Amino acid sequence: MAASLLRLASRRCLCVRLSPRSSMQQVLPMATTAKEEMARFWEKNTQSKRPLSPHLTIYKWPLPMAMSIIHRGTGVGMSLGVSFFALSALVLPGQFPDYLELVKSLSLGPALIYSAKFALALPLTYHTWNGIRHLAWDMGKGFKMPQVYQSGVLVLVLTALSSLGIAAM
Repeated sequence: MAASLLRLASRRCLCVRLSPRSSMQQVLPMATTAKEEMARFWEKNTQSKRPLSPHLTIYKWPLPMAMSIIHRGTGVGMSLGVSFFALSALVLPGQFPDYLELVKSLSLGPALIYSAKFALALPLTYHTWNGIRHLAWDMGKGFKMPQVYQSGVLVLVLTALSSLGIAAM
């Protein structure tokens, strides 16, 4: 109710402020609709035989772009993983040692256990090493393109080595 009264009052004030010379008849209608504008655009593109933008599958991703996407993905993935683990600890019956004994009773081979430990360590080590790289960037170091690529390769090597080391424990 109050909103309607305010709207009506503001319209009345605006109408009083308009001079007799300014009327709504002077407002020009739009020349074309959005649909017509898009049709003209695509017709012009077709006639000029312009290529469409390359699709992601054929675009060569530069290393910094790929590493940025992976950094965000590992951050989201680890956040979801920790949240899932915490919620499962609250909801599931029993204690952690019970579930640890269950996993031990499955008699999984050492290769499978090593692979699982590596898969868990990989996002953690990547996100850590790339985070250190970002801290260096925050200090204003390593912004030249050769340095960006060198630090990217260093992060990947350190990630692989530290993940293998953690999985071997």
